[in-house]
Amino acid sequence: MRRLLAEVRALPEGERPWCAGVVVLAGRGPVIAVEEAYGWAERYAAYDPETDTGVELPRERWVPMTTDTSFDLASLTKLFTSVAAVQQMERGTLGIDARVAAYVPEFWAAAEHGITVRQLLTHTSGLRPELPLYDCPDQAARLAALRAEAPVTEPGTYCYSDLNMLLLQHVLERIARRPLDVLVRDGITRPLGMTATGFGPRPGAAATEDQRRTWAKADRGMLRGVVHDENAWALGGVAGHAGLFSTARDLAVLCRALLAGGSYGTARILGPDFVELMLTPPGLGFRIDQPWFMGELAGRGEPGGPGAAGHTGFTGTSLVLDPATDTFLVLLANTVHPRRREAGSRPRAAAGTRLARAARGRS
Repeated sequence: MRRLLAEVRALPEGERPWCAGVVVLAGRGPVIAVEEAYGWAERYAAYDPETDTGVELPRERWVPMTTDTSFDLASLTKLFTSVAAVQQMERGTLGIDARVAAYVPEFWAAAEHGITVRQLLTHTSGLRPELPLYDCPDQAARLAALRAEAPVTEPGTYCYSDLNMLLLQHVLERIARRPLDVLVRDGITRPLGMTATGFGPRPGAAATEDQRRTWAKADRGMLRGVVHDENAWALGGVAGHAGLFSTARDLAVLCRALLAGGSYGTARILGPDFVELMLTPPGLGFRIDQPWFMGELAGRGEPGGPGAAGHTGFTGTSLVLDPATDTFLVLLANTVHPRRREAGSRPRAAAGTRLARAARGRS
């Protein structure tokens, strides 16, 4: 674990750091083994495209990263949408192999192609990765675009898509007759005591990007405390694929609850059978046994049983929980501060490998 911390400590350093700042939290069973913060939650005022460097704030205005810093979770939001969906399955209000059209028939393109709930949760609907909803003039036009969006590949084939979770959001809201932010709050974060988790705005969150066209999809300037994803922003900040903010400690609670079969303390958000359903390959919402960001935590489970599960987020976030070793790893960074770039997942995988080796008692 000392090696893990040394490697994470170096991530915000150097001429081309992996991130401006980072929080790492790792544990096993009920124990948090490490929880540290390095670097800066806010360092830059803007990005200079001519020099390809960040324009730094005056030194006295740099904001240190702390273990309590909130982050824009980006696609980690999908995990909460997925848990909310599996909760509806447990209640019998949502069928895993039911057609989306059974719940939202007005989404006529999905109905025409027979897209199912399972396909949304496993990214096998055939829908393209994203749709430029941020360029639509209003919410009515955005909704019309979603309703008309047809698969671009044969349903049943894997194609990671934000649109899956946007459609699933509409299904859940129709079933429960409540908006997604309320479903997440009442069904997940409030029972688990995750008081630092919720949809934005979150003014004290780690800064993300100087968002300007040519490299981004909207002109919004330096972002801090508002959702980075342009589509989630266009949809008002609450979306099935992005929009949530949280801290490492709160995400550790979610990991513990799932590793304990859906319970944490006196709270239960899912039954053990439904947690197993969600974490058994190919996974529902969660990515299962992915070495590219999990390192050696991947592939440790019994064949056909739950595997190491987790997800990454575009802003630099990730979490992994591993039933085989009863460990969990949360790595939150603002890799897009001051500008989005391909940061790569090697540091995430390296941290997962360090944790796996610590759990196995080897360096």
